Amino acid sequence: MFVAAIGLWGLANLCGAMGADVPVYAGEAGVLVLEDFQSADQDGFPIDWQHENQRSQAKGRDAYKIQSQDGKKFLAAKDAGQRVKKRKIDWDPKVYPVLTWRWRLHKAPTGSEPIAALYASLDTDLMFIPVFTKYIWSAGKPEGTFVEGGMFSGSELVVQSGVLPVGEWVEERVNVYEDFKRIHKHEPAEKAWGISLFAGPGVEIDFGAVTVSQAK
Repeated sequence: MFVAAIGLWGLANLCGAMGADVPVYAGEAGVLVLEDFQSADQDGFPIDWQHENQRSQAKGRDAYKIQSQDGKKFLAAKDAGQRVKKRKIDWDPKVYPVLTWRWRLHKAPTGSEPIAALYASLDTDLMFIPVFTKYIWSAGKPEGTFVEGGMFSGSELVVQSGVLPVGEWVEERVNVYEDFKRIHKHEPAEKAWGISLFAGPGVEIDFGAVTVSQAK
């Protein structure tokens, strides 16, 4: 966990190839951008993202909007209660195992659990269902808490705990490749399935750029 008072670094636009999102290099050597929220549709919803529940698209489109502050773009989530997902990312987690993202909490009602989460899906099972690790911001569980997943739920790892700080960017950095091997007991696919973001009911939180880098 790193609390960042500075703004997001400048990031290049994503480009597409054959239906897959091809990450591009950020300004820092060896860093690939998975998402920097530069592209939105006419309603402000991020391009190339999908709703978890197609039956509640209207709520999802209202809950997740790309916004800008001081020239930096981010995804603002307000009272979402559902996931949004980005698939077909051309990213090899073995080569770029370190996943980094930022989030900024504004409001978390009493009882919010989890407050927010990032899902890293590095493979699919035999039924082509994504196999993911869920990195969560928990209101009450201590950092480092691990909850093993079931048949239809991913394993959870708490990376941020409590309802503070408010209004400050917090940076998270995890080795998704090592976590995946430790949790799922096998190597991930050569190309990751994708990432998802979740904000709890009543929660107001911003998501910054999501990048991957080589291990140092």
